[in-house]
Amino acid sequence: MPTDSVPQLFARLVDDTACSAGGAPLAETLAAHRTHRAAWYGSLVGSLVLPSSAAAALPRLRGDRADPTIALVSDGGADVFARSVRAAAERVRIAHVEAAVAKRGEDPQPGLRDLLAVLRGLPSIPGYAEIPLTWGLLSALDTLAEARAAGLPVAAKFRIGGLAAELFPTPVQLAAVVCACRDRQLRFKLTPGLHYAVRRTDPETGFVHHGFLNVLVATLAAARGAEVAEVAEILAATDPAPLVEPVRALRHEDRPLWDGFGSSDLAGPLTDLRQLGLLAA
Repeated sequence: MPTDSVPQLFARLVDDTACSAGGAPLAETLAAHRTHRAAWYGSLVGSLVLPSSAAAALPRLRGDRADPTIALVSDGGADVFARSVRAAAERVRIAHVEAAVAKRGEDPQPGLRDLLAVLRGLPSIPGYAEIPLTWGLLSALDTLAEARAAGLPVAAKFRIGGLAAELFPTPVQLAAVVCACRDRQLRFKLTPGLHYAVRRTDPETGFVHHGFLNVLVATLAAARGAEVAEVAEILAATDPAPLVEPVRALRHEDRPLWDGFGSSDLAGPLTDLRQLGLLAA
């Protein structure tokens, strides 16, 4: 449960992607993740995200508070992915699984059908379908909403950053996706690129990164019925002042719509939240 230092609104906001993003050794990653979970900000930290191919190397964990819950990201075919998840579930707690269902420009429906079939064969483990922000997005969200309404624990995941400018959606594009999920009662995750609390331009690449505090306030607004234009305005903000107060006012509430994001360096989000006065040891 969140502590007084970590309000409910921030509970499990940031998944630990140190291993999947940076290629750190598994034993080292597990030890570091235990340290994070045992720290005063432990309630901020979500699951340890690993590629599914690492499942075979996982040790059997006791399930103590400081032990990680694991999220597995598919890096193989559907059948191999399903076997990896089942094997890992015998040794650790599996919080959720994730899989990209298509590349940009591809029809997401075939890959989405494969993932839904895998999830139906798993013991009630939630899953995230990573859907490209291109053609076929809305129909894929409809398919996810239908599966969720039928009782399958599935949600969406969107990539909002990368090594090319076109991988960074504009505030209007992201706002439209947030509202589309809201209208379908779908929760979602975001990855990668949310390195800072507030929207900013990377001085080295020139890419404009979304801020995780922007996304949080935008989803709060969307959940209360805001339309795309208002949500986009919040996502485009570069001044933290108008973002901090809505978060502070609702800090004891559950987080609507957005399940969070992954970070390979938890110190970044933690530092920003402390500097903005939203977390204190």
